[in-house]
Amino acid sequence: MKKIPIPMIAGILLAACIMTFAQIPEADTSRIKSSYYEVNDFVEENENCLKCHGEVKYALEDTLFGRVLTQYMCPADILDRDAFYTGVHRAFSCTDCHSYDYETFPHPLEARLEEMYTCLDCHGYDENFAHYNFEVIQEEFEASIHNIDEFSCWKCHDPHSYRAFIRNSQDIEEAVRYDNNMCLNCHSNFDRFMLLTDREEINLVESHDWLPNQVSHFSSVRCIECHTEINDTILVAHKILPREEAVKKCTECHSRNSRLMQTLYKFEVKEGRKGGFVNGVILNDAYVIGANQNDFLNWISLLVFGLTLVVILFHTVLRIRNNKN
Repeated sequence: MKKIPIPMIAGILLAACIMTFAQIPEADTSRIKSSYYEVNDFVEENENCLKCHGEVKYALEDTLFGRVLTQYMCPADILDRDAFYTGVHRAFSCTDCHSYDYETFPHPLEARLEEMYTCLDCHGYDENFAHYNFEVIQEEFEASIHNIDEFSCWKCHDPHSYRAFIRNSQDIEEAVRYDNNMCLNCHSNFDRFMLLTDREEINLVESHDWLPNQVSHFSSVRCIECHTEINDTILVAHKILPREEAVKKCTECHSRNSRLMQTLYKFEVKEGRKGGFVNGVILNDAYVIGANQNDFLNWISLLVFGLTLVVILFHTVLRIRNNKN
């Protein structure tokens, strides 16, 4: 059996002693904005966590040797205060979801490995949230290719910053960018991607080389427009399809019955069509070749065309008569 060097043992014991007698300095209240108090009753309480997890670095007071140690916070554990207090969970305290064991420092291993809540733990089978149909979303997720070990709602919807963007934004392009970034967080970041799968890194540009004008498509529509199955019950489809089942026919979107009306523009369609157009929602936000058609304008154009032919015919008859005379 290989012996552990005495200096290494001494180092481990010293580190253990330092951590035992270490404490986190008081929070810097200058970081707290007055707007946070407007949406959250636990701002001061949350700052006990955010004084470390809201910073790139944090300080440890070594009470054993009377010094202060500065440590880097793991990037994956850094939370943005502004993002949290504008997210859907902005009214929560940290211990609403995390164990009270986290109030102990250093955090015990049991707390770090605790099983996180799922969406249904709070939102499921509750009349207050019934109109969101979280149960249907869960069923879709379970039928999705994302239903794998270690994958949960939080992989896409960060509980510390998630915003229900598509139903609260007046800017479709901004909503597209926000939603697509959720996909790109893993699919264009191999460090995150390989935590969930042993597959090789995917080059998104190469895997979509069949798609004409990629830049325009990537900035105008969400990934889920082509990679999910349409579901009329929920606002955003969550059944991610295998890549071989993804939409590749142009006519799926570029046609009179564009699937965008059932996906990207579904919320606006439900809120009410603008201007009285059959597909006026699309007309108000983007021009989709083959989709931007309107019955009223079509009939008007046919009427104008018909009247033009009548005038030409009438004029021709008059010319013929005048020539005979």
